[in-house]
Amino acid sequence: MSGIINETVTLWLAGGWLMIPLAMLGAVIYFAIFELYLDLKKNSFYRMDLNELGHWIDVPRDAKGEVSEMIQFTQGEVSSLDLTRARFDELRVSHLPVLQRRIYFCNILIGAAPLTGLLGTVVGMLGTFFGLSVSTGGNTIDLVAGGISEALITTQTGLVLAIPAYVMITVVKKQLGELEQFFTRMEILTILKLEKHRLAS
Repeated sequence: MSGIINETVTLWLAGGWLMIPLAMLGAVIYFAIFELYLDLKKNSFYRMDLNELGHWIDVPRDAKGEVSEMIQFTQGEVSSLDLTRARFDELRVSHLPVLQRRIYFCNILIGAAPLTGLLGTVVGMLGTFFGLSVSTGGNTIDLVAGGISEALITTQTGLVLAIPAYVMITVVKKQLGELEQFFTRMEILTILKLEKHRLAS
């Protein structure tokens, strides 16, 4: 275990000063993604059974939790289908744009990770060329190797940060899509219920 820690520290130090902003960027990326994922996971009403949702819309008094509030909002004192659609639009606006902005913010952070690594590549290569230009004798190899090592390590770190984050944000986007589908299903079922009542009366 101590060998792995020592190797990690050595690798970290070899990456140069850009490893510090990369570490900070990585912490912000994964904090933002995990927070977003847990928020969607905590409010997982959008994954409820379609039959149960249909029953709750038909019999609102049986509904529970946040879905009950949504049903009351979309069905209470509704006089027309246009008003129902307008209320569903309000419902979407209250939930979706905030989540979409947070996903957009996460995408910006994720995109910055490999670019920061690329900056490290440029800095490392500049160090390599500087070493070639000023060194004499046996220390040339050490200077060149140090510059190349710094260039490769920062690039690798940026990619290691970005690739898992891309996978995670894809999972979050899938959850957001499920939430959008939930509102659409709920709107369709509500409109069908109102149409039946209108035809029956």
